[in-house]
Amino acid sequence: MTGSIARRSMFMLAVLGLAGCSHGADAREAADAAGGGARPDGMVALDSAQRRQIRTETLAPSAFTASIVTTGTVAFNGDRSTQVLAPISGPVSHIFVSPGAEVGRGQALARVASPDFAVAVADFRKAEASWRNAQRIATLDEQLFANDAIARRDLDQARTDLAGAAADRDAAISQMQSLGVDSASIAALREGRTVSGAEAAIRAPIAGTLVERLITPGQLLQAGTTPCFTIADLSTVWVLANVFESDLAAAAKGEAAVVTTDASPDSFPGRVDYVAALVDPATKATAVRILVPNRGHVLKRDMLVRVTIHALRARTGLLVPVSAVLRDDENLPFVFVARGGGSYARQRVDLGGRVGDRYEITSGLLAGARVVTEGALFLDGAGAP
Repeated sequence: MTGSIARRSMFMLAVLGLAGCSHGADAREAADAAGGGARPDGMVALDSAQRRQIRTETLAPSAFTASIVTTGTVAFNGDRSTQVLAPISGPVSHIFVSPGAEVGRGQALARVASPDFAVAVADFRKAEASWRNAQRIATLDEQLFANDAIARRDLDQARTDLAGAAADRDAAISQMQSLGVDSASIAALREGRTVSGAEAAIRAPIAGTLVERLITPGQLLQAGTTPCFTIADLSTVWVLANVFESDLAAAAKGEAAVVTTDASPDSFPGRVDYVAALVDPATKATAVRILVPNRGHVLKRDMLVRVTIHALRARTGLLVPVSAVLRDDENLPFVFVARGGGSYARQRVDLGGRVGDRYEITSGLLAGARVVTEGALFLDGAGAP
């Protein structure tokens, strides 16, 4: 009898325990449905009051013109700037210009006391004397041949000697010009007059602004290797912008760009004239060169500026507001998408360029998806473990 009563008691306790477990499960399900907890499948469920704080937008393809916002560095226009190397060896005896000076093509920038100048003048005098002698002989042979006094081959030889002497004289003149000898000194030498001093000049190969002076008086120069000056036309500059892979499709030659800097309240319009064929292995960015008119010479070499490149061709794609895009612990972008029944799912996406206050979605979403545009941060917090 006692054993029968004990068995009945244990049975009743088991039934009550099962009922308690069932009631607890029902309570948890109700709490999840009403309280907005994260479900095992990764979705977040909200009650009706919470859903009123959420705003969504249905994605549809739209036409847009992409813009790239990035940074860049100012450089001299390489087509209108040059570094002046020493054409001759020897010590600098005098410098005629200072940085900031406007110089013309062929203007003397410095004077160099060089034995190369004396050698070039001596070579020219020898070549000039040989040419004059060959010319005299050729003229005489022309007269003798006209009077049948010499053979044809002698006249031909005299003409050949004259042509060779003329070539040697022209080469000597070119050598002096490469050493910076001015035309007045060369004319004086051709007339047989003496040129004072054994010095030559370093001359400006282009017109522009002398932006750098790299030598000092008395410095010993090495021909062809010592940099002396930098000359640049500052009316235009290059801006080298860094464009990453996701934005590269929107950067093409001929597209308009706008450069801004804290050094000026005004912006500087420009145009893309080159997109590099190589990617920087360190930054993984591609250099895009922009030609910019430099009003007032405000833009300086190596200045850091902001660049906006506007694509010429419109294209069609899916755009979401910037506020809809969040990033995970690995800095990867994602959005929340409405799934129905008060549930929202986290969706990983890939971004293209920024278009105003929106991002282009290149993958991860299809047209018709309902993306959360307001309240994404709340959903991210509600779904956190």
